[in-house]
Amino acid sequence: MKTIQLLKTAGSIACVAFALHVNAQTSSAAPSSASETVGQHIDDGTVTTKVKAELLQAKDVKSTHIHVKTRKGVVWLTGTVPSADDKAAAEKVVAGVSGVDSVKNRLKVVAE
Repeated sequence: MKTIQLLKTAGSIACVAFALHVNAQTSSAAPSSASETVGQHIDDGTVTTKVKAELLQAKDVKSTHIHVKTRKGVVWLTGTVPSADDKAAAEKVVAGVSGVDSVKNRLKVVAE
């Protein structure tokens, strides 16, 4: 009888130790005030989707080689466009999308 009680106690201690270890690992990886929350990630994903859709619909932008990333409302445009006019037009289109706070236009002009 004492053996069963000893095993139950040991099992309980092991479970508590495991839970504390897991909690310690997740606590150190918890988002800080400087990192992105789940809500921000979803919002940024929505903004990215809207931006891509607007770029595809824009008549004056050749957007097949434009990559879009959003972080806390800041949209980063990378990739290539065939002219400086396309670069400027892409930035103008993106700036007009709701949810975009600012645009970092890192597009490179590469002649076709």
